[in-house]
Amino acid sequence: MVSRPVYLEKIRPYIDKPLVKVLTGIRRCGKSTVLEMVRDELRFRGVAEQALVYLNFESMTHSEINTSVRLYDFVRDRVQPGTRTYLFLDEIQEVEAWERAIDSFLVDFDCDVYLTGSNSRLLSGELATYLAGRYVEIPVSTLSYAESLEFAAARGKQGDFVTFLRLGGFPVLHTSDYSFDQAYQIVGDLYASATLRDIVQRHKIRNLALLEKIVKFAFENVGNLFSAKKVADYFKSQQRKVDIETVYAYLAALEQAFILYKVPRYNIQGKEILAINEKYYLGDPALKFAVLGFRDRDLGGTLENLVYLELRRRGYQVFVGIIGDKEIDFVALRKDEKVYVQVAYKLADENTVAREFGAFAAVRDHYPKYVVTMEEFWQDNVDGVRHRNLADFLLMDSY
Repeated sequence: MVSRPVYLEKIRPYIDKPLVKVLTGIRRCGKSTVLEMVRDELRFRGVAEQALVYLNFESMTHSEINTSVRLYDFVRDRVQPGTRTYLFLDEIQEVEAWERAIDSFLVDFDCDVYLTGSNSRLLSGELATYLAGRYVEIPVSTLSYAESLEFAAARGKQGDFVTFLRLGGFPVLHTSDYSFDQAYQIVGDLYASATLRDIVQRHKIRNLALLEKIVKFAFENVGNLFSAKKVADYFKSQQRKVDIETVYAYLAALEQAFILYKVPRYNIQGKEILAINEKYYLGDPALKFAVLGFRDRDLGGTLENLVYLELRRRGYQVFVGIIGDKEIDFVALRKDEKVYVQVAYKLADENTVAREFGAFAAVRDHYPKYVVTMEEFWQDNVDGVRHRNLADFLLMDSY
Protein backbone atom coordinates (compact mmCIF):
# COMPACT_ATOMS: atom_id res chain seq x y z
CA MET A 1 0.00 0.00 0.00
CA VAL A 2 1.43 3.38 -1.03
CA SER A 3 0.65 6.01 1.59
CA ARG A 4 -1.24 9.19 0.74
CA PRO A 5 -0.07 11.40 3.62
CA VAL A 6 -1.91 14.50 2.40
CA TYR A 7 -5.19 12.90 3.49
CA LEU A 8 -3.84 11.53 6.75
CA GLU A 9 -2.71 15.06 7.61
CA LYS A 10 -6.24 16.31 6.98
CA ILE A 11 -7.78 13.63 9.19
CA ARG A 12 -5.30 13.62 12.10
CA PRO A 13 -6.67 16.78 13.79
CA TYR A 14 -10.10 15.13 14.01
CA ILE A 15 -9.06 11.74 15.43
CA ASP A 16 -10.83 11.18 18.77
CA LYS A 17 -12.85 14.35 18.28
CA PRO A 18 -16.68 14.10 18.56
CA LEU A 19 -17.16 14.53 14.80
CA VAL A 20 -18.03 11.91 12.22
CA LYS A 21 -15.30 11.90 9.57
CA VAL A 22 -16.92 11.57 6.12
CA LEU A 23 -14.61 10.74 3.20
CA THR A 24 -16.29 11.40 -0.14
CA GLY A 25 -15.17 10.87 -3.73
CA ILE A 26 -15.64 8.94 -6.93
CA ARG A 27 -15.48 5.15 -6.73
CA ARG A 28 -11.96 3.70 -6.67
CA CYS A 29 -10.27 7.02 -5.92
CA GLY A 30 -8.60 5.55 -2.83
CA LYS A 31 -11.01 6.16 0.04
CA SER A 32 -10.59 2.62 1.41
CA THR A 33 -6.81 3.06 1.39
CA VAL A 34 -7.16 6.25 3.42
CA LEU A 35 -9.28 4.36 5.97
CA GLU A 36 -6.53 1.72 6.20
CA MET A 37 -3.97 4.50 6.76
CA VAL A 38 -6.05 5.82 9.68
CA ARG A 39 -6.26 2.31 11.17
CA ASP A 40 -2.47 1.97 10.88
CA GLU A 41 -2.11 5.30 12.64
CA LEU A 42 -4.33 4.11 15.48
CA ARG A 43 -2.43 0.83 15.75
CA PHE A 44 0.79 2.86 16.02
CA ARG A 45 -0.84 4.83 18.85
CA GLY A 46 -1.51 1.57 20.71
CA VAL A 47 -5.19 1.00 19.95
CA ALA A 48 -6.04 -2.71 20.24
CA GLU A 49 -7.11 -4.54 17.08
CA GLN A 50 -10.48 -5.55 18.54
CA ALA A 51 -11.32 -1.87 19.01
CA LEU A 52 -11.00 -1.29 15.24
CA VAL A 53 -14.23 -2.32 13.54
CA TYR A 54 -14.12 -2.22 9.73
CA LEU A 55 -17.05 -2.94 7.39
CA ASN A 56 -16.94 -2.73 3.59
CA PHE A 57 -20.52 -2.66 2.36
CA GLU A 58 -19.49 -3.48 -1.20
CA SER A 59 -18.30 -6.88 0.02
CA MET A 60 -20.66 -9.86 0.02
CA THR A 61 -19.24 -10.62 3.47
CA HIS A 62 -21.43 -7.88 4.92
CA SER A 63 -24.32 -7.96 2.46
CA GLU A 64 -26.78 -8.93 5.21
CA ILE A 65 -26.00 -5.71 7.11
CA ASN A 66 -28.16 -3.64 4.79
CA THR A 67 -30.41 -1.70 7.17
CA SER A 68 -29.76 0.71 10.02
CA VAL A 69 -31.15 -1.79 12.56
CA ARG A 70 -28.84 -4.60 11.43
CA LEU A 71 -25.87 -2.23 11.39
CA TYR A 72 -26.68 -1.06 14.91
CA ASP A 73 -27.00 -4.63 16.19
CA PHE A 74 -23.70 -5.63 14.57
CA VAL A 75 -21.80 -2.73 16.16
CA ARG A 76 -23.49 -3.10 19.56
CA ASP A 77 -22.25 -6.68 19.78
CA ARG A 78 -18.67 -5.54 19.23
CA VAL A 79 -18.51 -2.49 21.48
CA GLN A 80 -16.53 -3.21 24.65
CA PRO A 81 -17.63 -1.30 27.77
CA GLY A 82 -15.00 1.08 29.04
CA THR A 83 -13.08 1.03 25.74
CA ARG A 84 -13.42 3.42 22.83
CA THR A 85 -14.43 1.70 19.59
CA TYR A 86 -13.30 3.01 16.20
CA LEU A 87 -15.82 2.39 13.43
CA PHE A 88 -14.74 2.36 9.78
CA LEU A 89 -17.76 2.06 7.50
CA ASP A 90 -16.80 1.86 3.82
CA GLU A 91 -19.38 2.84 1.13
CA ILE A 92 -22.00 3.48 3.77
CA GLN A 93 -24.64 4.54 1.23
CA GLU A 94 -25.32 0.84 0.59
CA VAL A 95 -27.06 0.63 4.00
CA GLU A 96 -30.69 1.72 4.09
CA ALA A 97 -31.35 4.61 6.51
CA TRP A 98 -27.76 4.40 7.75
CA GLU A 99 -27.97 7.93 9.19
CA ARG A 100 -30.14 6.68 12.04
CA ALA A 101 -27.56 4.11 13.07
CA ILE A 102 -24.74 6.64 13.05
CA ASP A 103 -26.78 9.02 15.19
CA SER A 104 -27.42 6.22 17.69
CA PHE A 105 -23.75 5.25 17.82
CA LEU A 106 -22.85 8.77 18.90
CA VAL A 107 -25.52 8.72 21.61
CA ASP A 108 -25.20 5.16 22.92
CA PHE A 109 -21.50 4.24 22.62
CA ASP A 110 -18.02 5.65 23.16
CA CYS A 111 -16.95 5.54 19.52
CA ASP A 112 -15.05 7.44 16.86
CA VAL A 113 -16.71 7.12 13.44
CA TYR A 114 -15.20 7.20 9.93
CA LEU A 115 -17.39 6.86 6.83
CA THR A 116 -16.76 6.73 3.11
CA GLY A 117 -19.26 7.22 0.33
CA SER A 118 -19.36 7.59 -3.44
CA ASN A 119 -22.35 9.88 -3.58
CA SER A 120 -22.36 13.57 -2.68
CA ARG A 121 -25.86 13.25 -1.23
CA LEU A 122 -24.24 11.74 1.84
CA LEU A 123 -23.95 15.31 3.08
CA SER A 124 -27.47 16.40 2.30
CA GLY A 125 -30.96 15.49 3.40
CA GLU A 126 -31.22 13.29 6.45
CA LEU A 127 -27.51 13.30 7.27
CA ALA A 128 -27.61 17.05 7.69
CA THR A 129 -30.65 16.63 9.94
CA TYR A 130 -29.28 13.81 12.10
CA LEU A 131 -25.68 14.98 12.33
CA ALA A 132 -25.95 18.75 11.99
CA GLY A 133 -22.71 20.26 13.25
CA ARG A 134 -21.28 16.83 14.11
CA TYR A 135 -19.45 15.80 10.96
CA VAL A 136 -16.53 16.96 8.87
CA GLU A 137 -16.14 16.18 5.16
CA ILE A 138 -12.78 15.17 3.71
CA PRO A 139 -13.01 15.04 -0.10
CA VAL A 140 -10.75 12.37 -1.61
CA SER A 141 -9.64 12.69 -5.24
CA THR A 142 -7.85 10.42 -7.65
CA LEU A 143 -4.07 10.86 -7.60
CA SER A 144 -2.53 14.26 -8.14
CA TYR A 145 0.51 14.50 -10.40
CA ALA A 146 2.76 14.69 -7.32
CA GLU A 147 1.18 11.52 -5.91
CA SER A 148 1.58 9.72 -9.24
CA LEU A 149 5.33 10.39 -9.04
CA GLU A 150 5.38 8.96 -5.51
CA PHE A 151 3.52 5.84 -6.67
CA ALA A 152 6.03 5.41 -9.51
CA ALA A 153 8.98 5.84 -7.14
CA ALA A 154 7.53 3.19 -4.78
CA ARG A 155 7.73 0.75 -7.71
CA GLY A 156 11.27 1.77 -8.61
CA LYS A 157 10.04 3.69 -11.65
CA GLN A 158 10.39 7.29 -12.76
CA GLY A 159 7.04 8.92 -13.37
CA ASP A 160 6.50 11.57 -16.02
CA PHE A 161 3.81 14.06 -16.91
CA VAL A 162 2.88 12.65 -20.32
CA THR A 163 2.11 9.26 -18.77
CA PHE A 164 0.04 10.92 -16.04
CA LEU A 165 -1.80 12.96 -18.67
CA ARG A 166 -2.69 9.81 -20.59
CA LEU A 167 -3.46 7.54 -17.62
CA GLY A 168 -5.25 9.94 -15.30
CA GLY A 169 -5.14 9.46 -11.55
CA PHE A 170 -7.08 6.34 -10.57
CA PRO A 171 -4.66 4.70 -8.09
CA VAL A 172 -5.03 1.20 -9.52
CA LEU A 173 -3.47 2.37 -12.79
CA HIS A 174 -0.31 3.42 -10.96
CA THR A 175 0.31 0.18 -9.07
CA SER A 176 1.45 -1.85 -12.09
CA ASP A 177 2.48 -1.46 -15.73
CA TYR A 178 -0.53 -1.08 -18.02
CA SER A 179 -0.75 -0.12 -21.65
CA PHE A 180 -3.03 2.80 -22.35
CA ASP A 181 -5.60 0.46 -23.88
CA GLN A 182 -5.55 -1.73 -20.78
CA ALA A 183 -5.84 1.32 -18.55
CA TYR A 184 -8.86 2.63 -20.44
CA GLN A 185 -10.51 -0.78 -20.21
CA ILE A 186 -10.05 -0.70 -16.42
CA VAL A 187 -11.39 2.85 -16.16
CA GLY A 188 -14.26 1.96 -18.48
CA ASP A 189 -15.23 -0.84 -16.09
CA LEU A 190 -14.99 1.55 -13.13
CA TYR A 191 -17.17 4.05 -14.97
CA ALA A 192 -19.73 1.37 -15.85
CA SER A 193 -19.84 0.34 -12.20
CA ALA A 194 -20.30 3.92 -11.01
CA THR A 195 -22.96 4.54 -13.65
CA LEU A 196 -24.89 1.39 -12.82
CA ARG A 197 -24.70 1.50 -9.03
CA ASP A 198 -24.54 5.18 -8.20
CA ILE A 199 -26.70 6.60 -10.95
CA VAL A 200 -28.99 4.10 -12.69
CA GLN A 201 -30.03 2.12 -9.63
CA ARG A 202 -30.04 4.93 -7.10
CA HIS A 203 -32.01 7.31 -9.33
CA LYS A 204 -34.13 4.58 -10.95
CA ILE A 205 -33.16 5.75 -14.43
CA ARG A 206 -34.89 3.79 -17.16
CA ASN A 207 -33.66 5.50 -20.31
CA LEU A 208 -30.05 4.27 -20.31
CA ALA A 209 -29.52 5.27 -23.95
CA LEU A 210 -30.37 8.89 -23.17
CA LEU A 211 -28.10 8.87 -20.12
CA GLU A 212 -25.21 7.61 -22.26
CA LYS A 213 -25.82 10.32 -24.86
CA ILE A 214 -25.83 13.02 -22.19
CA VAL A 215 -22.61 11.60 -20.73
CA LYS A 216 -20.91 11.68 -24.11
CA PHE A 217 -22.13 15.22 -24.78
CA ALA A 218 -20.77 16.37 -21.41
CA PHE A 219 -17.45 14.56 -21.97
CA GLU A 220 -17.12 16.06 -25.46
CA ASN A 221 -17.66 19.54 -24.03
CA VAL A 222 -15.27 19.47 -21.07
CA GLY A 223 -14.07 23.03 -20.60
CA ASN A 224 -16.79 24.57 -22.81
CA LEU A 225 -19.61 26.74 -21.53
CA PHE A 226 -22.87 24.87 -21.72
CA SER A 227 -26.15 24.39 -19.91
CA ALA A 228 -28.95 21.86 -19.69
CA LYS A 229 -30.82 23.95 -22.26
CA LYS A 230 -27.90 23.68 -24.67
CA VAL A 231 -27.93 19.90 -24.23
CA ALA A 232 -31.67 19.79 -24.92
CA ASP A 233 -31.25 22.03 -27.97
CA TYR A 234 -28.52 19.73 -29.28
CA PHE A 235 -30.79 16.71 -29.06
CA LYS A 236 -33.56 18.71 -30.71
CA SER A 237 -31.22 19.39 -33.64
CA GLN A 238 -30.78 15.63 -33.88
CA GLN A 239 -34.57 15.21 -34.14
CA ARG A 240 -34.72 13.82 -30.61
CA LYS A 241 -36.94 15.61 -28.15
CA VAL A 242 -35.63 15.68 -24.60
CA ASP A 243 -37.27 17.36 -21.65
CA ILE A 244 -34.92 19.93 -20.13
CA GLU A 245 -35.80 18.82 -16.61
CA THR A 246 -34.64 15.31 -17.50
CA VAL A 247 -31.31 16.74 -18.63
CA TYR A 248 -30.98 18.64 -15.35
CA ALA A 249 -31.77 15.47 -13.41
CA TYR A 250 -29.23 13.35 -15.29
CA LEU A 251 -26.48 15.96 -14.98
CA ALA A 252 -27.22 16.24 -11.25
CA ALA A 253 -26.95 12.46 -10.91
CA LEU A 254 -23.55 12.51 -12.63
CA GLU A 255 -22.43 15.24 -10.24
CA GLN A 256 -23.62 13.29 -7.21
CA ALA A 257 -21.50 10.32 -8.31
CA PHE A 258 -18.46 12.66 -8.67
CA ILE A 259 -18.20 11.83 -12.36
CA LEU A 260 -18.82 15.49 -13.24
CA TYR A 261 -18.13 18.72 -11.38
CA LYS A 262 -20.12 21.82 -12.29
CA VAL A 263 -18.09 25.04 -12.26
CA PRO A 264 -20.21 28.20 -12.24
CA ARG A 265 -19.17 31.53 -13.72
CA TYR A 266 -18.02 34.31 -11.39
CA ASN A 267 -18.34 38.00 -12.16
CA ILE A 268 -14.98 39.32 -11.00
CA GLN A 269 -16.06 42.96 -10.89
CA GLY A 270 -19.43 42.39 -9.26
CA LYS A 271 -18.14 39.51 -7.08
CA GLU A 272 -21.23 37.46 -7.78
CA ILE A 273 -21.85 33.93 -9.00
CA LEU A 274 -23.74 33.74 -12.28
CA ALA A 275 -26.51 31.17 -12.58
CA ILE A 276 -26.27 30.20 -16.26
CA ASN A 277 -23.74 28.83 -18.77
CA GLU A 278 -21.48 26.97 -16.38
CA LYS A 279 -18.66 24.58 -17.31
CA TYR A 280 -18.28 20.93 -16.43
CA TYR A 281 -15.10 19.04 -15.63
CA LEU A 282 -14.52 15.35 -14.96
CA GLY A 283 -13.73 13.60 -11.69
CA ASP A 284 -10.72 12.24 -13.59
CA PRO A 285 -9.62 12.87 -17.21
CA ALA A 286 -9.24 9.13 -17.86
CA LEU A 287 -13.04 8.82 -17.76
CA LYS A 288 -13.20 10.70 -21.06
CA PHE A 289 -10.48 8.61 -22.66
CA ALA A 290 -12.21 5.40 -21.58
CA VAL A 291 -15.54 6.48 -23.09
CA LEU A 292 -14.41 8.45 -26.16
CA GLY A 293 -10.81 7.41 -26.70
CA PHE A 294 -7.71 9.62 -26.48
CA ARG A 295 -7.63 12.42 -29.05
CA ASP A 296 -4.93 15.05 -29.37
CA ARG A 297 -7.45 17.69 -30.41
CA ASP A 298 -9.10 17.43 -26.97
CA LEU A 299 -5.93 18.26 -25.03
CA GLY A 300 -7.00 21.84 -24.24
CA GLY A 301 -9.97 20.71 -22.19
CA THR A 302 -7.95 17.92 -20.58
CA LEU A 303 -5.24 20.33 -19.44
CA GLU A 304 -7.90 22.60 -17.94
CA ASN A 305 -9.38 19.56 -16.20
CA LEU A 306 -6.05 18.76 -14.56
CA VAL A 307 -5.64 22.31 -13.29
CA TYR A 308 -9.23 22.39 -12.00
CA LEU A 309 -8.75 19.16 -10.05
CA GLU A 310 -5.47 20.38 -8.56
CA LEU A 311 -7.04 23.63 -7.37
CA ARG A 312 -9.94 21.68 -5.92
CA ARG A 313 -7.60 19.24 -4.13
CA ARG A 314 -5.93 22.19 -2.47
CA GLY A 315 -9.22 23.35 -1.00
CA TYR A 316 -10.04 26.20 -3.35
CA GLN A 317 -13.54 27.08 -4.50
CA VAL A 318 -13.14 27.24 -8.26
CA PHE A 319 -15.08 29.40 -10.72
CA VAL A 320 -14.90 30.47 -14.34
CA GLY A 321 -13.94 34.15 -14.23
CA ILE A 322 -15.87 36.77 -16.21
CA ILE A 323 -14.72 40.39 -16.47
CA GLY A 324 -16.29 42.53 -19.17
CA ASP A 325 -16.16 40.52 -22.38
CA LYS A 326 -13.12 38.52 -21.22
CA GLU A 327 -13.09 35.06 -19.68
CA ILE A 328 -10.46 33.69 -17.32
CA ASP A 329 -10.41 29.92 -17.12
CA PHE A 330 -10.27 29.76 -13.33
CA VAL A 331 -10.72 32.06 -10.38
CA ALA A 332 -9.85 30.09 -7.25
CA LEU A 333 -10.87 31.33 -3.79
CA ARG A 334 -9.74 30.01 -0.40
CA LYS A 335 -10.41 32.10 2.71
CA ASP A 336 -8.63 35.40 1.98
CA GLU A 337 -6.62 33.96 -0.94
CA LYS A 338 -7.39 34.31 -4.63
CA VAL A 339 -5.59 32.87 -7.66
CA TYR A 340 -6.29 33.47 -11.36
CA VAL A 341 -5.27 30.81 -13.90
CA GLN A 342 -5.43 30.80 -17.69
CA VAL A 343 -4.69 27.43 -19.36
CA ALA A 344 -3.53 26.88 -22.96
CA TYR A 345 -1.76 24.06 -24.81
CA LYS A 346 0.99 26.29 -26.24
CA LEU A 347 1.64 29.95 -26.94
CA ALA A 348 1.98 29.25 -30.63
CA ASP A 349 2.09 32.83 -31.90
CA GLU A 350 1.80 36.46 -30.86
CA ASN A 351 -1.99 36.40 -31.17
CA THR A 352 -2.18 33.51 -28.70
CA VAL A 353 0.19 35.29 -26.31
CA ALA A 354 -1.92 38.45 -26.51
CA ARG A 355 -5.14 36.50 -25.92
CA GLU A 356 -3.96 34.44 -22.96
CA PHE A 357 -2.08 37.22 -21.14
CA GLY A 358 -4.63 39.83 -22.20
CA ALA A 359 -7.38 37.99 -20.29
CA PHE A 360 -5.97 39.58 -17.13
CA ALA A 361 -5.73 43.15 -18.47
CA ALA A 362 -8.83 44.40 -16.67
CA VAL A 363 -8.10 42.62 -13.38
CA ARG A 364 -6.66 45.27 -11.09
CA ASP A 365 -5.67 43.50 -7.91
CA HIS A 366 -2.55 42.07 -6.31
CA TYR A 367 -3.49 38.38 -6.37
CA PRO A 368 -1.32 35.85 -8.29
CA LYS A 369 -2.09 35.43 -11.99
CA TYR A 370 -0.80 32.56 -14.10
CA VAL A 371 -0.76 31.49 -17.72
CA VAL A 372 -0.11 27.74 -17.69
CA THR A 373 0.99 25.90 -20.85
CA MET A 374 2.98 22.88 -22.02
CA GLU A 375 6.03 24.95 -23.01
CA GLU A 376 9.26 24.23 -21.21
CA PHE A 377 10.33 27.87 -21.24
CA TRP A 378 8.69 30.65 -19.24
CA GLN A 379 8.01 34.24 -20.23
CA ASP A 380 6.61 36.39 -17.44
CA ASN A 381 4.55 39.34 -18.57
CA VAL A 382 5.57 42.86 -17.57
CA ASP A 383 2.22 43.31 -15.82
CA GLY A 384 3.11 40.58 -13.35
CA VAL A 385 1.35 37.63 -14.99
CA ARG A 386 3.46 34.51 -14.44
CA HIS A 387 3.95 31.91 -17.15
CA ARG A 388 4.47 28.35 -15.91
CA ASN A 389 4.87 24.92 -17.44
CA LEU A 390 1.81 22.85 -16.52
CA ALA A 391 3.69 19.99 -14.87
CA ASP A 392 5.69 22.46 -12.77
CA PHE A 393 2.52 24.35 -11.87
CA LEU A 394 0.90 21.17 -10.54
CA LEU A 395 3.96 20.52 -8.34
CA MET A 396 4.25 24.02 -6.86
CA ASP A 397 4.09 24.14 -3.06
CA SER A 398 1.80 27.16 -3.15
CA TYR A 399 0.37 29.66 -5.59
